Amino acid sequence: MLDANLKTQLKTYLANIVRPIELVASLDGSGKSRELEALLGEIAALSDAVSYVRDDGEARRPSFLIRRVGTDVSVRFAGIPMGHEFTSLVLALLQVGGHPSKLAQEVIEQVQALDGDFAFESYFSLSCQNCPDVVQALNLMSVLNPRIRHVAIEGGLFQDEVTARQIMSVPAIFLNGEPFGQGRMNVEQILAKLDTGSSARAAEKISAKAPFDVLVVGGGPAGASAAIYAARKGIRTAIAAERVGGQVLDTMSIENFISVPHTEGPRLAGDLERHVAEYGVDVMNLQRAETLIPATEEGGLHEVRLQSGASLKARTVILATGARWRQMNVPGEDAYRNKGVTYCPHCDGPLFKGKRVAVIGGGNSGVEAAIDLAGVVAHVTLIEYASDLRADAVLQRKLASLPNVKVITSALTTEVTGDGTRVTGLTYKDRNHDSVHQIELEGIFVQIGLVPNTEWLRDTVALTPHGEIEVDHRGETSRPGIFGAGDVTTVPYKQIVIAVGEGSKASLSAFDYLIRLPADAPVEAIAA
Repeated sequence: MLDANLKTQLKTYLANIVRPIELVASLDGSGKSRELEALLGEIAALSDAVSYVRDDGEARRPSFLIRRVGTDVSVRFAGIPMGHEFTSLVLALLQVGGHPSKLAQEVIEQVQALDGDFAFESYFSLSCQNCPDVVQALNLMSVLNPRIRHVAIEGGLFQDEVTARQIMSVPAIFLNGEPFGQGRMNVEQILAKLDTGSSARAAEKISAKAPFDVLVVGGGPAGASAAIYAARKGIRTAIAAERVGGQVLDTMSIENFISVPHTEGPRLAGDLERHVAEYGVDVMNLQRAETLIPATEEGGLHEVRLQSGASLKARTVILATGARWRQMNVPGEDAYRNKGVTYCPHCDGPLFKGKRVAVIGGGNSGVEAAIDLAGVVAHVTLIEYASDLRADAVLQRKLASLPNVKVITSALTTEVTGDGTRVTGLTYKDRNHDSVHQIELEGIFVQIGLVPNTEWLRDTVALTPHGEIEVDHRGETSRPGIFGAGDVTTVPYKQIVIAVGEGSKASLSAFDYLIRLPADAPVEAIAA
């Protein structure tokens, strides 16, 4: 199961175990059980602190428990946590073995203080880059609080459960047998749902903060770059973000970030977050901006009001709220979201094994999705509004070579249909002949581009008809002291490397704005 290099790395990690652990396997006669038994045996052979035992009493097989010897501290995996989940396995081994996490102490204390019995189940796929955050968060919470239990379940291996629970998108979280959450979640987000008073407490703390010199709204590549460049100037800097990492967290593979031949979105997002932390930037995560109130005079304070009820003030603001997946906005799309309508082929593709699906969109993202899905599902129908596909020629040639893919151009999707619980098909209009057609299928993957996150900025800064923030060559918006950077702006080519550059440029422009304020402007913070 593990190659020599991986064994060497894992042995080094396991040296950090301070409390002995045991791997308790529940197996049957299947090939997957034999694979799991081999994996657990290899892990146990790498450390004297790890032992392997067999107990087939668990209903889900193959599965295994990682248990701290002589205690109730444990986590369970149902399936074989390889692929993206191998990191989750390694962290679980270390944390159950007593190695401390890097979670903030106040968050640790909040988890430990939760009152109640919580039995979590999370469903993941091995190709899902969003799933490890959920699995790792729930595993850590179960290690910190003995009244929390967690089973991480490989959906592709336990298809009967996936079908019975009508799971059509991962990660999917259940608490005490009932749906709890869908999509990427970290410890703080899970806590916010469990501890309903935490949001109000956080809002109160945020509102009490003194004004900043630079407030960055958004935590993606542009926001992180802007914060780093501002903090390096020695001025008071903060980030307020709905999720640190932004849309990069949803990116599978990155091969064009200069000097980094290959990385994955979550890894790059983590690197950005750690880099920001090195400069002491005040990062406020899980905070969605709701209103921007520009300063009434030059050098005055701008105010950003957050959905949580908190309010922040700053001398300059850098808007880097990025963009999100564009929706079709047709009847049935909202009703069947996560019930067959999905936006992440890498995450959810394995759940549609052997089924019929459609991909909406003929650009690079859509064609890449169709190519990936063709290796998993029974049949892919790619639907493109224009008369020709817009993807790169090399991708189109690959697509044309696949026998289980059909391409329909000049087609307008008009409705998603279903049986009340899941998608059963879609309706499209042939734009050449105005004829209407129905396709029977089980899944729809929407890949039609991005829309900027600027609804909250209307009537505040100048926006294009498409909702992008209008900026000049310095990143300046129509309001003095307010700047824009990244995918949310009019700067062409929505690329990570461009967003990073635009973030640094906006930050340098903000600093230049601050140092050129009139001498009688209130700039005490700059001199501090």
